[in-house]
Amino acid sequence: MSPSNETAEGREAPLVIVGAGQAGAMAARALRELGHAGELVLIGDEPHAPYERPPLSKAVLADEGMPDIGLLPEPFQAQSGLALKRGRRVVRLDPARRELHLDDGGVQPYRACLLATGGGVRVLPALPPGTPGVHYLRTLDDARGLRAALRTARSLLVIGGGFLGLEIASTARALGLDVTVIELGPALLGRVMPPEASRWLATRVQAHGVRLLLGAKLSGLEAVGGGIAATLADAGELRAELAVVAVGQEPNVALAREAGLLIDAANGGIRVDARCRTSAEGVYAAGDCASGFDAATGTHRRLESWQNANEQARIAAAAMLGEAAEPPPPPWFWTDQFGCNIQMLGHGAPGLAYHLRGPLPEGREPGKAMLFGIDGDRLVHAIAINAGGDLRAFRNVLGRSLACAPETLADAGIPAKQLARLALGPASA
Repeated sequence: MSPSNETAEGREAPLVIVGAGQAGAMAARALRELGHAGELVLIGDEPHAPYERPPLSKAVLADEGMPDIGLLPEPFQAQSGLALKRGRRVVRLDPARRELHLDDGGVQPYRACLLATGGGVRVLPALPPGTPGVHYLRTLDDARGLRAALRTARSLLVIGGGFLGLEIASTARALGLDVTVIELGPALLGRVMPPEASRWLATRVQAHGVRLLLGAKLSGLEAVGGGIAATLADAGELRAELAVVAVGQEPNVALAREAGLLIDAANGGIRVDARCRTSAEGVYAAGDCASGFDAATGTHRRLESWQNANEQARIAAAAMLGEAAEPPPPPWFWTDQFGCNIQMLGHGAPGLAYHLRGPLPEGREPGKAMLFGIDGDRLVHAIAINAGGDLRAFRNVLGRSLACAPETLADAGIPAKQLARLALGPASA
């Protein structure tokens, strides 16, 4: 055994995971489930045990009985022998020596290391964290702070109309606040939704009493007495007691970059192959910080999603043990907002022909619908509105040539499972 794979006491160095978010916690579980019985160390810079992030903008923010969002139950931690180092930050990665240097001066050797460092909020210089009345949402403590602020405020300005911003706006509106959403783009979720879905969502948001400003040109942002003031070129000055900035996130790759790992110039993530291996031997990456290879498009993508974190964690765990893993399923994303559950399968792209199955819910009314995005004769994108069960029937259809006319997918009279079989053709019978 080489010195780089041994500790000072001569025993084999542990497997180490840097980052105790979704990908890091799921990788730890996967390693134990795959039979790794050796030392396993999980290092996280938060004081909390690993937890789910999707509920932060919904159930946690709304204080719906404080749901259990823990990712690693205490029985698992006790029985698995996992060494969880909370509130510790890795300040340097030394791939040549296979060592991690911690902020308390400690040195952690590793046999294989997984970087699951996630991402951090993108900050607006005019409203840095700590500005009175300004909130960013990434951590459990962020959610708790915003939740407390919402209990005493009457108005909220949400800067950014992406998934997170809209979820926060939905929760705040349900709590009775006057809410304004400022989106710089011309449409809501315009990069992942076709125009008809974006228009529907904008109408839905407004039907719930949210003031929505699209294509907004901000010329000023500042903290003022009693709140936050935003100046827009076309709408003048807007004021609110609170502001939430939700303009995306940046991958946390400083550790990898300083260690000389390859960073994807296109998306800023740590470049990994199909097995989540980085450019440094013995170092892997997964989750929001990783730029993974997408076999369907032949390109690298950095996906910020719950599913992607879980799948890359599973693949990386197997690779760390020298094993192969099943390839990931098609990308899937979900959001709950304004009385609707919206799920997406695959990737949207300009130029797709969309077919609508069922009427889009009007106003604040319930209802279900699906949109199918077709490229030539292949289904490449599907959106389900309150129809997640129907969407599951089309997982095996995604990416394949349709055995039926694309227009058939719009027939709401055919049950979803039967329609999926028609789309796959006789071989699926």
